[in-house]
Amino acid sequence: MNILHMKYAVEVARLGSLNKAAETLMIAQPNISRSIKELEADLGITIFSRSAKGMVLTPDGEEFIDYARDILHRIDKMEQSYRDGSHKKRKFSISVPRACYISAALAEFSKSIGDSDVEIYYKETNSKKTINKLLANEYKLGIIRYAENYDKYYKSMLEEKGLVYEMVAEFSYVLIMSRNHPLADKETITYADLSPYIEIAHADPYVPSLSMSKVFREELPDNIGQRIFVFERGSQFDLLSENPKTFMWVSPASEQILQRYNLVQRVCEGNKKIYKDILIYHKGYKLTKLDRDFVTALCEARRKYIK
Repeated sequence: MNILHMKYAVEVARLGSLNKAAETLMIAQPNISRSIKELEADLGITIFSRSAKGMVLTPDGEEFIDYARDILHRIDKMEQSYRDGSHKKRKFSISVPRACYISAALAEFSKSIGDSDVEIYYKETNSKKTINKLLANEYKLGIIRYAENYDKYYKSMLEEKGLVYEMVAEFSYVLIMSRNHPLADKETITYADLSPYIEIAHADPYVPSLSMSKVFREELPDNIGQRIFVFERGSQFDLLSENPKTFMWVSPASEQILQRYNLVQRVCEGNKKIYKDILIYHKGYKLTKLDRDFVTALCEARRKYIK
């Protein structure tokens, strides 16, 4: 497939006219017409229907033009990166669960990157999306979180996908809530104590080979009548600090976070469930210096915040 032919087709689709595209591209109209016919023959589809009103995309043509625009954008981006030297920048990318100790590690890591050009990509999401991003090569490193009882499901899937896994941390969830919460001064909190209040929860639990309904039942039991589901940490802290009837189960939080949002951290009696945070990356991938520096910061944050 000729890239120039693809470019011509995108321009004709944008303008709806062979003549207008020829003027814009400064190419003879018959040449553009011939190029599009060759492109259609190569693909075995009709991209445009020709009429007195101009060139109109067919359903196949609309799909092709969407792909073509994306390909041309990627080519432009690649060319630009080589022209301006940005391809030489050091890059670091990681997809992680929402956790205070991991974001604290990112902050410390950012102080050590030096003066050379660097791009850092940090994504907070659930385990399924993290795994998918690694498999699609969108991110180089990932950290996934799951309950210990799901260990065999995750390890089997990671091995099948060719992903290496290393333990980062083990912990039980703690409760965080406003200092003005009715339970904030209670020495011993039970599950029953929580039932009248509003739970803040992340809305995307996932376990490979298990249905979403089963995971929800196990991770979000029905003893709580009111829940607010959020997808990012900023909203959860706003809710927790502003509404003294809310609470949330989290990995241990730092004292700085608790003070910043006027929160307290409490242990729930009977909460014995263990969670694991696991570092994952492709088998055969060699960690860069940036990767190793982040892992060092991560280990230091884990020792500091997770006892």
